[in-house]
Amino acid sequence: MSQQSYVAAPPYSQSQPRTGGFSTNFGPPNSSLHYGDPNSSYAAPQQGMSKSTLPLGSSAPVGPPPPGTHQLSQTNFQNGPSAAGQPMHRFQGPPPPNNTGPSYPPYSHQSQPAYPNTASTSSTTQLANQLNSMQINSYGPGATPSSHTSGHPASFQLPQPTPPTQQQTALPPGSRVPPPANNFSGLCAQPSLPTMARQDGIPGCGPLNPNLQQLPGQPPGPGYHPQQANYGPQMAGSQLSYPGAFPGGPTQFSGLQQKKLDPDSIPSPIQVIENDKASRGGQIYATNTRGQVPPLVTTDCIIQDQGHASPRYIRCTTYCFPTSSDMAKQTHIPLAAVIQPFAIVPQNETPLYVVNHGETGPIRCNRCKAYMCPFMQFIEGGRRYQCGFCNCINDVPPFFFQHLDHIGRRVDHYERPELSLGSYEYVATLDYCRNNKPPNPPAYIFMIDVSYRNINSGLVKLICEELKTLLDKLPREEQEESSAIRVGFVTYNKVLHFFNVKSNLAQPQMMVVSDVGEVFVPLLDGFLVDFQESRSVVNNLLDQIPEMFADTNESETIFAPVIQAGMEALKAAECAGKLFIFHSSLPTAEAPGKLRNRDDKKLLNTDKEKTLFQPQVNYYETLARDCVANGCCVNLFLFPNQYVDIASLGLVTMYTGGTLYKYNNFQLSSDSPQFLTDLRKDIEKKTGFDAIMRVRTSTGFRATDFFGAIYMNNTTDVEMAAVDCDKAVTVEFKHDDKLNEDSGALIQCAVLYTSISGQRRLRIHNIGLNCSSQLADVYKTCETDALINFFAKSAFKAILSQPLKTVREILVNQTAHMLACYRKNCASPSAVSQLILPDAMKVLPVYMNCLLKSCVLVSRPEIPTDERAYHQQLVMAMGVADTQLFFYPQLLPIHSLDLKSDAVPAAVRCSEERLSEGGAFILANGLSMFLWLGVSTPPELIQGLFNVPSFAHISTEATLLPDLDNPYSKKVKSIMEHIQSQKPYTMKVRLVCLNWFLTAAQQNRTSFDETSLYKALHTRNGPVRQGVPACLLGPSTSNVPSSPSKAIFRDRQSEGHRFHCANLTLH
Repeated sequence: MSQQSYVAAPPYSQSQPRTGGFSTNFGPPNSSLHYGDPNSSYAAPQQGMSKSTLPLGSSAPVGPPPPGTHQLSQTNFQNGPSAAGQPMHRFQGPPPPNNTGPSYPPYSHQSQPAYPNTASTSSTTQLANQLNSMQINSYGPGATPSSHTSGHPASFQLPQPTPPTQQQTALPPGSRVPPPANNFSGLCAQPSLPTMARQDGIPGCGPLNPNLQQLPGQPPGPGYHPQQANYGPQMAGSQLSYPGAFPGGPTQFSGLQQKKLDPDSIPSPIQVIENDKASRGGQIYATNTRGQVPPLVTTDCIIQDQGHASPRYIRCTTYCFPTSSDMAKQTHIPLAAVIQPFAIVPQNETPLYVVNHGETGPIRCNRCKAYMCPFMQFIEGGRRYQCGFCNCINDVPPFFFQHLDHIGRRVDHYERPELSLGSYEYVATLDYCRNNKPPNPPAYIFMIDVSYRNINSGLVKLICEELKTLLDKLPREEQEESSAIRVGFVTYNKVLHFFNVKSNLAQPQMMVVSDVGEVFVPLLDGFLVDFQESRSVVNNLLDQIPEMFADTNESETIFAPVIQAGMEALKAAECAGKLFIFHSSLPTAEAPGKLRNRDDKKLLNTDKEKTLFQPQVNYYETLARDCVANGCCVNLFLFPNQYVDIASLGLVTMYTGGTLYKYNNFQLSSDSPQFLTDLRKDIEKKTGFDAIMRVRTSTGFRATDFFGAIYMNNTTDVEMAAVDCDKAVTVEFKHDDKLNEDSGALIQCAVLYTSISGQRRLRIHNIGLNCSSQLADVYKTCETDALINFFAKSAFKAILSQPLKTVREILVNQTAHMLACYRKNCASPSAVSQLILPDAMKVLPVYMNCLLKSCVLVSRPEIPTDERAYHQQLVMAMGVADTQLFFYPQLLPIHSLDLKSDAVPAAVRCSEERLSEGGAFILANGLSMFLWLGVSTPPELIQGLFNVPSFAHISTEATLLPDLDNPYSKKVKSIMEHIQSQKPYTMKVRLVCLNWFLTAAQQNRTSFDETSLYKALHTRNGPVRQGVPACLLGPSTSNVPSSPSKAIFRDRQSEGHRFHCANLTLH
């Protein structure tokens, strides 16, 4: 099925909302009036429907218009009675599709074993059949791949070695080949780039082993029958030499002269991304069809909600679930959804509508408790409705009743968000509040480490100066003049200092808590205040803090009591909130949560290596649980110059839905812009507090596993002290029963949270997926970006309980099984030297290589343990767009810029072969950004960027990109700002010059055809072996630790650097 954007024409010859405009009398007239809703006793916001806030100055959004006047009088209640003196608004929903009913193809779902369980291993014969034909897509000259899933398999032929003189014998059934030694070359700390040499000549193919080639008439192996559904001729590919048939399994790689694989023959993610942009970029993508595959996360388009949640909120690993558990196990495709409930909506799209039913509250199914949504079917003239999730028949409340039209749809279908949109919000009643009381507005508490190092470096003064500006920018609702958030301040070293900043005080008052074993809050009145009311006292305090501790010699610090104190303050104030903790060292002072330096390189590549990712003491896990229970989110800003045990310190941050920032060897002159930008973003970002998320599904499957910055007290409720626009939760599903192709697989995500103004709300996201008994349909609708997000989170969670070797083997095995199942059941017979990939998964091997070489999964002593734990925690909270960029960085050439154009230069494949001595490139992965310069970079570009005549004159001590008034400088900075936009973390620019690290790079070369994943995809017998590729610049390039103690990395063992690299900060 062509995956084009679907924009349904409205009925009754009416125009499209927000694109062509339509009259206020949209839709058929109501044939009856609504019953009045009982008045609410809850002092809630204005009843009726209001629209969520838009940024000030934003342009008119595309999609359903804001509620406006309508033909009903004010006595006709739509969502409860309107507030006195306020006109009643009526929701103008999206138009219905141009057919007589919803266009819903069949859909279904499958189960998937939990990740930590090792993938099941087939017998030798069955595995040989499964891996009998697999091809990596080829983009040779003149071959242009499809931009998105078309269902056609992609293939290319790989180089073959000269067979040995002696006859190769197959391994006996059931025999296994021991895995090879680790061959990881990707470093977390630095780019590991091979030399510029490139192999152009490719020898011809060697002879194939006829004994292993499946004949056209040969029956398939056990499993489902081959399915050729909707497949045309195979895509032509370059005929490249490859180590062909391997009767003996992996052992045959020894002693063979292998031919190098042409990198151009590997499917190009850049080509896939660009093709999708060309075909779907800038268009309107309407969510009116069940199970349609959305544009890629890298494609900029306008999303119009017409009954299913926007892909900005939910993306699935496949949009067609297998109908049975057996099918799901056979494909090995994980059935999962990546849910980002508070994702940012662009200004040209409609924000979520808010529905208020007053005291009655949201309408829910009596059996499964699903909320009213477009999947509910109204029957018996509109007096009852059938739940789309459990098929229960429910009565319609009198105030919600409305007649049905000639096709059985309510006449107010397009006037109510909960009936016509995939995403919307409800105002919650007191039943959804703690202790049945309306919540108080949240609070922000700033907790500053005032130990000797932070005072001496100027960090404390920098924080205090910036807070005076940032407190004026606290988030608020659009209709409010000022923020309702209250603020408080604490400083600490070995003891805690609380400050009274009540508005009627002339000077702030300090109270010291020295008993850190039993932390308590010494004051309630005056600790959390409204900044606007206490502005003068707060500013006075921020001026005094650096001077107050200027003579301190205290170097030991506490940490856990700091979090405990903040949590107790929020608990006493009966509100949720955030703690902003600015910390710099390992907490070694005598107090609960005291830590020791346990960094031990001897544990690498052993079964005890997993302990490095586990918290050192159980106290932090208990503390995290208490913080979640009290709605206390912890945001941690770390400024370490040595090991600080991030696996322990960051645990509370991850469990509470907070964010961890790290600035290694912080230098005020070079690192403050990055830190201040991160702090400013975090304070201003949209956040929901004291949140609980539940995922409901239709009958036949259920949510089983959850991955993210979350805490779970049971198997169903995802608890988050706070959830912001950048946090995503990945949910895995399993079958309970056989799914129906007609009714499909329905998913509803409900998030109960407290808004920034202190209002309790429910945010609902609904999506429908197809189901099929044909394996080809499942593969055809897969989304690789979501798959990598799932694999990364499941693997990074598994390393807490399993050896890294086992985790890597699981990743390689599951990838091989997925592709083997496709070849066996969906592709036509082909030569054994070909690796066949489904069109929707043709870049999966490349992305999986990047995941395998990430610093978290690489056991090398040069990679700091803290750096690995840091990235492990960051990835657990990432959405699909962030993991896509993190594992496959963006590489942009800037040596041939079109200075007259505003367009960003087209990206190139993230491979060392794309770098040249005469080139200049920008490499970004969402956490770091590199400005890569070759020794022969054009002098005019060097002059424009650094104001020096040539490459040789660039100072290795440079820490800032000069602010020059010339076209080159302005263009490059514009590109960097474009890359930085909409990214959660501020990327510090680092200068990398070719001749500084060329020697070290030569020592770390590994090509794709030397990796275990490459070998596993072509192994005939025996188990798949683990390994890691390094021909691509995956995260090993981008996972560079934050700023070093000096501008130049000088072979610092603690940072794992083997070459020199300067740091630049973009201004």
